[in-house]
Amino acid sequence: MKWRDWDRNLKIRLYGEALVNICFWAFFPFMAIYFSNEFGKGVAGVLLVLSQVAGVIANLIGGYSADKYGRKNMMLLSIFLQGGAFTLFALANSPWYQSPIVTFISFTIIGVSGAIYWPASQAMVADVVEEKDRSTVFAVFYTALNIAVVIGPILGSLFFFDYRFEFLVTAALVNITLGFVIMKYIRETMPEDSTSKQLKLSWHEAMKEQLRDYKVIMYDKVFFLFIIAGILVAQTFMQMDVLVAVYMTETFQDQVLVSFRDWSFLVDGERAFGLIIAENGLLVALFTVIVTRWMTKYPDRNVFIVSSLLYGVGILILGSNGHIWVLIGAMAIFTFAELMVVGLQQDFVSRLAPEQMRGKYFAAASLRFTIGRTMAPMFIPLTLLIGYQWTFIVLFLLTLLSAVLYARMFYLFDKKQNSSLMQAN
Repeated sequence: MKWRDWDRNLKIRLYGEALVNICFWAFFPFMAIYFSNEFGKGVAGVLLVLSQVAGVIANLIGGYSADKYGRKNMMLLSIFLQGGAFTLFALANSPWYQSPIVTFISFTIIGVSGAIYWPASQAMVADVVEEKDRSTVFAVFYTALNIAVVIGPILGSLFFFDYRFEFLVTAALVNITLGFVIMKYIRETMPEDSTSKQLKLSWHEAMKEQLRDYKVIMYDKVFFLFIIAGILVAQTFMQMDVLVAVYMTETFQDQVLVSFRDWSFLVDGERAFGLIIAENGLLVALFTVIVTRWMTKYPDRNVFIVSSLLYGVGILILGSNGHIWVLIGAMAIFTFAELMVVGLQQDFVSRLAPEQMRGKYFAAASLRFTIGRTMAPMFIPLTLLIGYQWTFIVLFLLTLLSAVLYARMFYLFDKKQNSSLMQAN
């Protein structure tokens, strides 16, 4: 699908969301450090879990609302809410007022607003892009996100600690400006046959209906296995900002990365961790579209299973406390596993979802990440019980179980497809 064929909604969103994501990733990697310094590691871990739980709930509400009130309306609500949260964040870190509690509240609201935005955003892509081109479009958006993952932390290291107030004010202005751009230039794409009678329901009736809708989704065995397998494999890549960061900081011995005559570049645990994170973002930015197009030539079943196995291999090598170049190689394997499925997963969800329930399906699909992110901090206290090496082995075993579940999922999916074809004939 060529750029000139893209819907205007997608073009505007691609650039706008890239700026918003840069703002997000300029502060997000440093929040665990901030909360640990302000509240202590124990309390910080609890707070991070609570913020993710709020995100899970908001994500489900966002998916339901995207199908009920429209994609554009939910995106507007989310982006203005995020702009307000950044404003509050700035005030709590201003020269005149400092409040870690208000900072945590702001941080949580930003996470909640992002969780509301995501299902509507994904559903809009499915609304305006033909099925044959969706994998490529999703891959382009994912590439833009990962460019932000590279640029954001670099800007954050320069501005978040020394110019926090000014940076947060800028982030607030970026979000609010994008909100007005969406309001003026983006059109609604929700299918016209959406049930308008839902708008007349009372809030408790709407909640009951929402729960019934998600219950129906979970009775979809193929989709349920997709979510469970996704949660299991998510435990590997969600550890990058949690377990892997702590592990490398505590155990990595200073090593020479490169040397030339009398000059050498030495890396400690923190620099090594920053290096492999930057490597991940760079590889994703460069190769997402290429790998996604490559993977479309193979059966989805094989791609999903091999991806899970490569995640397992990558996390096992990352936990080996090896040489820096071994870790760089492990991250390359890890990143390739990520790129294999990034576009295919979204396309798979869009094929499973009935048109009038796309928002709900995309919201439920994102539980792979929200629940995975919520569970991820629990592996840190596990290291106190069984040690780092066995913790990484447990993560490896979870990827094997994920591969088994994907195999079962595609068996049921193919069986369902064949049954539908027989009925059609």
